[in-house]
Amino acid sequence: MTKSKFSEPTLFILISLAEQNRHGYAIMEDIQKNYDVKLGPGTLYGAISRLEKAGYIIAIETQDRKKPYKLTGEGQIYLTEQIKEIQKITNIGMKRLGLV
Repeated sequence: MTKSKFSEPTLFILISLAEQNRHGYAIMEDIQKNYDVKLGPGTLYGAISRLEKAGYIIAIETQDRKKPYKLTGEGQIYLTEQIKEIQKITNIGMKRLGLV
């Protein structure tokens, strides 16, 4: 996977996993609670699949039927880069609006 910009849901998933390991439903709940965004299962698991293929998250072995995911070191680096880019864009917007 190239280092192209991911979609908003993908960034929400990475941010959710930056706090703690979570299974799919817990990720959906965390995103809905914190961003008031409801992801459908297709959107969520499609994004999770792309993140796994990119090496940004991994599934953790468990005895439970729920499959938790964990942010990898590469995923943490990528997420940090994306957040810095978002901050840069926000700062430019704030300056142009005369708010800073």
